[in-house]
Amino acid sequence: MAYYERKITRRRLMTMGVGAVTTAAMMGGNMRKGWAGEPAVQVLNPGEATAAIYEKGSAPVPVWAYNGSVPGPVLRVGRNQPLHFRLQNDLPQPTSIHWHGIRIDNAMDGVSGMTQVPVAQGESFDYRFSAPDAGTYWYHPHHRSWEQMARGLYGALIVEEDVPPEVDHDLLFIADDWRLAQDGTLDVSSFGAMGDHSHGGRLGNWLTINGRTSPVFDVRSNDRIRMRCINTANARIMSFRFDGMTGHLVALDGQPLAAPRTGLTEITLSPAQRVDLILDVTAKPGARLAVWEVSTGQAYEAASFQVGEQPGERQQPIPDPVILQANVLAVPSLDNAVGIDLLMEGGAMGGMQSAMYGGKVLDIRDLVAQGMVWAFNGVAGRTGTPLMTVKRGQTAVINMINQTSWPHAMHLHGHHFKVVERNGRATEGAPWRDTELVEANERVAIAFVADNPGKWLFHCHMLEHQAAGMITWLEVL
Repeated sequence: MAYYERKITRRRLMTMGVGAVTTAAMMGGNMRKGWAGEPAVQVLNPGEATAAIYEKGSAPVPVWAYNGSVPGPVLRVGRNQPLHFRLQNDLPQPTSIHWHGIRIDNAMDGVSGMTQVPVAQGESFDYRFSAPDAGTYWYHPHHRSWEQMARGLYGALIVEEDVPPEVDHDLLFIADDWRLAQDGTLDVSSFGAMGDHSHGGRLGNWLTINGRTSPVFDVRSNDRIRMRCINTANARIMSFRFDGMTGHLVALDGQPLAAPRTGLTEITLSPAQRVDLILDVTAKPGARLAVWEVSTGQAYEAASFQVGEQPGERQQPIPDPVILQANVLAVPSLDNAVGIDLLMEGGAMGGMQSAMYGGKVLDIRDLVAQGMVWAFNGVAGRTGTPLMTVKRGQTAVINMINQTSWPHAMHLHGHHFKVVERNGRATEGAPWRDTELVEANERVAIAFVADNPGKWLFHCHMLEHQAAGMITWLEVL
């Protein structure tokens, strides 16, 4: 099946409502009242389910899902609000939940084998934390994530601003690409394939937005939309073009930009990255506006906006771009910073001959036999010792040197960082990120204040690369 192959003339587009849905409603009432003064327990129940990934009328596809839906329940929470989520595992294998992008207490980070024991089938684990930063985040497993996420386990976590921007719609745009077999079911036989692990990762052949094929968003002329875009794919870097609307980029990875980027025609998201857009509908009533996925050089329709026959209440879109209130993050200072180089090696066409794994130096054949084909600083896979140890409050710099033939979406847990140098040139005014794309043969240095104590993963979010060696960690004391 060709990438994003579709029978467009036979498909009836699926329509999505644009109204905000509360956490309680999305969870089907699956909330349990806590003791007086405690937050209510919200249950996230991963298990086997089906999803209507194909066009309407096609057979549902067997998936794994939180509370029976793909994506999982939309969790909308207040900033600094005490939260209590219970993972109740009905999967046929252990799992965990990582709260991606949240500066969280280390014990609640959800990393199987590091911050918690994986939750076995039939067992539960309670996550208690508060989210200090308003913005667009998400949640997903951190146990066999290369399989569990590809089966459908992910969802949006939205931390509301104290004073939200004035918009007519606050919408999610959660992009995923599924690898489907010829019979339309999920291609489970290819999980763990060495060809995926050693090349670009597991790339799918069917695109969904919010779990649907080409959903339609109902809007009106002069509406102003906040569009929260999340790339949940295992490995595909996606680019989207929004036709017929004026766009302003206002946040990256949940963190507001100091000044919006205006006049956008296209956005690119590596796996795990997020973009918040403000879109103004300038089209006339009755117009249909397509959103195209264009990363392959061909345009595939990802979604569309249907402009209603009746104009919106606004006489014209608000002229000034939205500026979101900045979250409070410690700005790194390169004076007296501690730094380390991170050499990325391996993969197809990478020329790596050997690496340390399991305390022994193995040649490439023995590494492949162990499912390892990538290395950081000559070491494949997570080790018992950290990449670096940093004192709390100190600025850390990681200089990533990509000597592979592939891009890598590098994600740091528990912190946000700034790119301070790219290919030997200092960068000025870089935005906050928690996931940065490092292209093949590129050098990228990131800096952050290590102000969150604990053991924090740093890994490639091309999930097959992570599984095959591209994972390390650092400790903040």
